[in-house]
Amino acid sequence: MVKCSTQKRDTETEFYLVNGQVITPYRMIAPGGVHVKGEYIQRVFAMADGHIPEGAKVIDVRGAWIMPGLIDMHLHGGGGADVMDGSAAAIRTIARIHAEGGTTAILPTTLTSSLRELRLALDACKLVSTERAKGARLLGVHLEGPYFAHAQRGAQDPRYIKNPEPDEYLALLNDYPFIKRISAAPELPGALELGRELRKRGVLAAIGHTDATHDEVIAAVEAGYSHMTHLYSGMAGVRRFNCYRVAGAIESGLLLDDVTVEVIADGKHLPASLLKLIYKCKGAERMALCSDALRAAGMPEGRYFLGSGEDGQEILVEEGVAWLADKSAFAGSVVRGNQLIKTMVELAEVPIQAAVKMATITPARILHVDNVMGSLDQGKYADITILRDDFSVVSTIVGGRSVYSS
Repeated sequence: MVKCSTQKRDTETEFYLVNGQVITPYRMIAPGGVHVKGEYIQRVFAMADGHIPEGAKVIDVRGAWIMPGLIDMHLHGGGGADVMDGSAAAIRTIARIHAEGGTTAILPTTLTSSLRELRLALDACKLVSTERAKGARLLGVHLEGPYFAHAQRGAQDPRYIKNPEPDEYLALLNDYPFIKRISAAPELPGALELGRELRKRGVLAAIGHTDATHDEVIAAVEAGYSHMTHLYSGMAGVRRFNCYRVAGAIESGLLLDDVTVEVIADGKHLPASLLKLIYKCKGAERMALCSDALRAAGMPEGRYFLGSGEDGQEILVEEGVAWLADKSAFAGSVVRGNQLIKTMVELAEVPIQAAVKMATITPARILHVDNVMGSLDQGKYADITILRDDFSVVSTIVGGRSVYSS
């Protein structure tokens, strides 16, 4: 869990954001402002009631939305870099490019790969996690695989898909305690034991790339799984066994109140009807937005590699989405945080406050970092995103410092 530091920095800054539409999880204050001192939020105020000392640094946002920093709990790359490149430079590029899209905190996500490449990626994330953020802050790492159902692998490399092996995942969890989430197919042999181990360690166990039936999902929830990786993508729905219909993971995610879900809100992976259905079933409190962005995020359309350049798969970016080279399936998205908000407001027709909640406090709660981020509240990190009403980014602030300004 991320904790606030009480140590005062030598270069502590103080400023006031004013004349904005301030979005909290429960209300909008317009016109309003936010007082930031050092790394933390001091207070949120209505302009009519907010006293600003003479000589203070004031930043007039001119009616823009002031919202908590956007949190992306599932992304693979951006700016031409992929987590699986296995270099600190790649991780820094990803953090920077997503900050340009309004995202202040990320959970870099690996792919199904060789153990050697996985450890290189984890070592790179470990190194960057110790540095002062020059883009979005790292919240840990998400292992997407390799414990998946072959039939639901999507763009995951079939060469490396396997059943959970305790010797392997225990070594990884011990060596890399900043692993905060693992996605797996719970119907696989050994997957329930994996879930119990993750629950014991406080690591988020997520159901993903799965052929599980409803009964198998129930067993998984009892064993510690509490979240669904990109609902509808890479998972089975209703099927028939001997003429009897059986609910799958999709329906289970919609039905079970104790299970949170994430959606790839790029306007491509899921149509408006399904986004609206998920929102109707789960609400903004149990539905998080993620990008599942690849290295092509923030880049021109064309051909790229999913995963490392040495051992990855070729993908094609066309029509605003990434495809496998043969266009048999989507490989991921190319959007960033501000576009997730735009999709939910314009395509799914949800209120701006609900869309912001799904990109801020909801993922913060799922990842157990809502004690320090996810909302504009006194004492929390001054992670702040400022958007215009066309959803373009004015500024991205991480820990009280501007890491991007348009």
